[in-house]
Amino acid sequence: MTGTTALKRTPLYDEHLRLGAKVIDFGGWLMPVQYSGIVAEHQAVRENAGLFDISHMGQFFVSGPRAEAWLNGLLTNNIERLAPGGGQYTFLLNEGGGVIDDLIVYRLVDNEFLLVVNAAKVEEDSAWMRGRLEPEGIDFTDRSPQYAGLALQGPKAPRLFDELFGVSRPARNEARRMTRDGVPFVVACTGYTGEEGYEFFFPAAAAPAQWNYILEKGAALGLKPCGLGSRDTLRLEMCYPLNGSDLSPDHTPLEAGLSIFVDLNKPTFVGREALVRQRAEGIPLRLAPIRMKEKGPPPRAHYPVLKDGQKVAELSSGTLSPSLGCGIGMAYLPAGLARIGEELEIEIRGRRFAATVERKPFRKPSGNPE
Repeated sequence: MTGTTALKRTPLYDEHLRLGAKVIDFGGWLMPVQYSGIVAEHQAVRENAGLFDISHMGQFFVSGPRAEAWLNGLLTNNIERLAPGGGQYTFLLNEGGGVIDDLIVYRLVDNEFLLVVNAAKVEEDSAWMRGRLEPEGIDFTDRSPQYAGLALQGPKAPRLFDELFGVSRPARNEARRMTRDGVPFVVACTGYTGEEGYEFFFPAAAAPAQWNYILEKGAALGLKPCGLGSRDTLRLEMCYPLNGSDLSPDHTPLEAGLSIFVDLNKPTFVGREALVRQRAEGIPLRLAPIRMKEKGPPPRAHYPVLKDGQKVAELSSGTLSPSLGCGIGMAYLPAGLARIGEELEIEIRGRRFAATVERKPFRKPSGNPE
């Protein structure tokens, strides 16, 4: 329980318990943090494939003749560039340019869009968008409770996809509607591990059967069920930011180094004026990847980052990288210190460990072995 509010469960909660998962409170959801172990699951995704329950994510459907124009006035990226079936990473911002949420929007057909939003932000995002609805030409529906989601990630994911669907795979940042055994899917090709991957969104009632079927079909390829622990080490090795940690209302996408997903040439979107002003005045902070130079305890969020003995920042994320065998993290550094090779220290339990600012990402993806 969180206060008096019961924690939510995905349609796969009982399956996670059956597989012996360690379950934790994650943003108000009971979610598996690990099954066989974070390192084993991490390596499965890097070398073979892993299957993640992402049913806690939100699914908003927006349609109608005004859908494109309305979304383009809310989101930072340019919806007009999306062809049917295309997807893009984008942001919802507050008026000050801070990040409310990062999300992916897919244009399913000409005037129908699917937005996949972060689990902890479903209610806030829905209220924020509904509060800006136009009176005509837009149908906004939050179908999150009716949908389950799975993410298949790893270099052997394409081979397993072929066995599962037997049709051509969606290209990177593409989404398609498909049906298998009478179950309707929206299948997307995005991911958050740096490896090949696919996301499956489908009716929640079908979740246990689909989860078990995919695990059974993938067993020979080394597929493992994976939890939030390996999700975090995988995404941090790629320097992918996590909402609520690396992304927050206190920082802009420009500070996070994600300006490629912000189209300031659009005449208007919420937060645009603040970003234009920040770019003109100079971006004071930069989200920088930091790597420890020596072995030590894993760095964690909020650990102090020091320069010449003085605290200059706190880690927004931190972990022990299974691939690199050392501590890695990210922090919003003063712009003058966010230079590759800058010498810093991370304070962990009263001890200071040498670290340096690195180039993104910490690790290159392994690629498809086919």
